[in-house]
Amino acid sequence: MINKQNLWFLTLFSLILVLSVYYITMPNDLLTKAQEENVEEKDKKVKETVEEVSSLTAMRVSLEEERQDKMDDLQEQLTSDTIGSEEKNNLYEQLKYLNTLQSREEELEKAIKKEFKLDSFVKIDNNTVSVVCVSKEHNNPLANNIMRLIQSSYEDKMYITVKFQK
Repeated sequence: MINKQNLWFLTLFSLILVLSVYYITMPNDLLTKAQEENVEEKDKKVKETVEEVSSLTAMRVSLEEERQDKMDDLQEQLTSDTIGSEEKNNLYEQLKYLNTLQSREEELEKAIKKEFKLDSFVKIDNNTVSVVCVSKEHNNPLANNIMRLIQSSYEDKMYITVKFQK
């Protein structure tokens, strides 16, 4: 007599056997069409994601790579045994400064987004602040207001440039 466990085994085995026979005897053109459709869907997704990447994102990535390279060099020098403690302190201060710059840039981008509802890219280099905003309007009062907003977060005089992109 067949028990329940054997019955389930035979049922599942026969189902697998039927499906494998069907797969083997299936015409090849159905498989190739399905594969081509999958490839086309993937191509569409890739094209859509490439179009979504804006110039601001490209600038951010470029700046981030540049800073990361600097930070890696500084960390490599910092871990070196050949330099003295004073030089290590200077290297550590430079690393700290780069991190501060990065956080300051993010704060300014958020402030511009909050105040003017504009996507922007901010780059700080010593006492120079470069801002690129995505806006349909390219007017001087808007640029002036952005400059005032940025200058209000600094005590020292900063040289601020504002560029607009569509």
